[in-house]
Amino acid sequence: MLTTVATASYAMAGMAHLVLAALLLTSWRGRLHGMMLLVACLLSVLWAAFFAYQANQNAPLSLSSDVLEILRNAGWTGFLVVLLGLHQQEKNSSGARTSPVLTAIALLYTGCLFITAYSHGKDDPAFHATGDFTSNIVGSLAMAILGMILVEQVYRNTPLRQRWGIKFACLGIGGIFAYDFYLYSDALLLKQINPEIWAARGIINALVVPLIAVSAARNPDWSLGIAVSRRILFYSAALFGAAAYLLAMAATGYYLRFFGGSWGTVMQVSFLFGAIVLLLAVLFSGTLRSWLRVFISKHFFSYNYDYREEWLHFTRTLAEGEHGLEERVIQALAQLVESPGGSLWIRKESGSFEPVAHLNISPAGGAESSSSPFCQFLENKEWVIDLGEYAAGPEKYAIPLPQWLHAISRAWLVVPLIQHRKLFGFVVLVQPRSKVKLNWEVSDLLKVAGKQAASYLAQHEAANALMVARQFESFNRMSTFVVHDLKNLVSQLSLLLSNAEKHRKNPEFQQDMIETVYLSVQKMRRLLEKLSSGDSPEKPAPLVIAELLQEVVKSKSITELKPVLEILDPDLSVYANAARLERVVGHLIQNAIEATARNGQVWVRLMRKNDFAVIEIKDTGHGMSEKFIREKLFKPFESTKSAGMGIGVFESREYVSELGGKVEVSSSASNGTIFRIILPLYGARTVGIQKAG
Repeated sequence: MLTTVATASYAMAGMAHLVLAALLLTSWRGRLHGMMLLVACLLSVLWAAFFAYQANQNAPLSLSSDVLEILRNAGWTGFLVVLLGLHQQEKNSSGARTSPVLTAIALLYTGCLFITAYSHGKDDPAFHATGDFTSNIVGSLAMAILGMILVEQVYRNTPLRQRWGIKFACLGIGGIFAYDFYLYSDALLLKQINPEIWAARGIINALVVPLIAVSAARNPDWSLGIAVSRRILFYSAALFGAAAYLLAMAATGYYLRFFGGSWGTVMQVSFLFGAIVLLLAVLFSGTLRSWLRVFISKHFFSYNYDYREEWLHFTRTLAEGEHGLEERVIQALAQLVESPGGSLWIRKESGSFEPVAHLNISPAGGAESSSSPFCQFLENKEWVIDLGEYAAGPEKYAIPLPQWLHAISRAWLVVPLIQHRKLFGFVVLVQPRSKVKLNWEVSDLLKVAGKQAASYLAQHEAANALMVARQFESFNRMSTFVVHDLKNLVSQLSLLLSNAEKHRKNPEFQQDMIETVYLSVQKMRRLLEKLSSGDSPEKPAPLVIAELLQEVVKSKSITELKPVLEILDPDLSVYANAARLERVVGHLIQNAIEATARNGQVWVRLMRKNDFAVIEIKDTGHGMSEKFIREKLFKPFESTKSAGMGIGVFESREYVSELGGKVEVSSSASNGTIFRIILPLYGARTVGIQKAG
């Protein structure tokens, strides 16, 4: 059983040192201390691998094992000597002081090698029983004592500002030599090596590797970029703590069972169940996780944050989540400082900052004017205000705090949201789950994150404003077309009224008048339905163009200038909305009538050209210039008529284009105008418009 434990123990030590050596090898800068650290790790790998092999074979210690142990100790001693030499050079440019130290160390290790070789080469069994063992133990003790002295000298000679970077390496290497001292002191007293202490030696050497790795990460001269993952370290610490807790609870449960008598088993089961429940409650505690993250960042890393991970997490929180953007902004900022929540204020059009969202706290009331000293301070200084520091000494900020801010329970920080050097808003965060000190690093991170959050909020508000503007634009556009249609209807009814006095006794005029009024009322009803139902799309359907043209021409025949309809192909059908197409054709006919003198003529002709229906509207009016057709005819709100709105032709072309057709115009001044509406026939809509040319 002990053989298996020893094998696993030294195998763990070998694997741990091998991983560290691989990291150092891939990121070594070529510095001497980096090389010595790599050599020490590789020698430790060989030493641990050989001892694991010997333990597995249940073989006694040999010359090879003694030599490898001396080499391993020499590797770590050499690394310490290099570090000590560097510090001595910083104090004194000459290396004269380190020469006696190097000489003594070299003599010690040379003597250990000589004694080891001599003792293993001796054939006297009595010497092996006493002299061999004692001399080797004394040599190992001397190496352990020398290692501890060097660790102490390295730490003492390191400047105070640099001890933060080497303290874990000193602790780890010192632990190696201290455990060796304990092992060989016990062996020297009892005249034999304790197998349990010797078996645990590999585990001890494996446990110190993370400490050395942390120091290597803190010292860029040792390696190029060893990255000890905060996440891995966090979960490793949590797992290690849980394992230690479970071992302690298991030992306590065993004690209860052993000494509990008849109640022993019951007490053990109850205690273990309660211990596991307590462990789960602690592991799921946000406060404990927060404290552990802060503790690891503070004591194991040069900076409090892994900026890559923090920025990715911050951006991911802003971009997606179950809350709205305002709540996500509070959450993203709060996560940076382990705060559970807060409230957000944003500048409104009134010029004051109003609360718009809160997270995990009660809604905070109170608007703040943008001209108040509080908001002016945030905008001009761009500082993160520590309310605890303000309570201890407000002279640093020299501004009065708003009354509503005092009413927020456990308020801690005020983070400004700056955009283009203007205060866009601010976030009030509550006290964190574990104590976080607001130093320069935390303050700078919050200020940069606040600017990023402000850009997200500004973009979000701009998108909302654009959406509202588009809705108004759609409504205004629909209203414009409705007003245009009403204008046409008013024109028809006005013309009907002007002719009523002259033709009121004419039965045919009376019949036309009734039909015109009926059609006008129907169109008005459709307009009202459209207004009440919103800007709902009008559905197209197959329709016969000849019938539609007959209705349109009939509605325009109440004037003295009656349009003439010529249908050359009566069976042509298109796929369109009847009301909209009727409005298009009716508008163009109405324009032709209004542009033509009473003694002129207006023709409406329907014909087929390839797979297209062509509606031709021709008049003998005053015509249009090429420049007007090119620059103004199809431009909205441009009209040659004093009462016109300039959107009829624009709407006509837009709708014909939607149907896959086009509108052609040919005109010249004083020679009349020809409009051609070219539409694809129903059943042949996939044919290109170009065939109609």
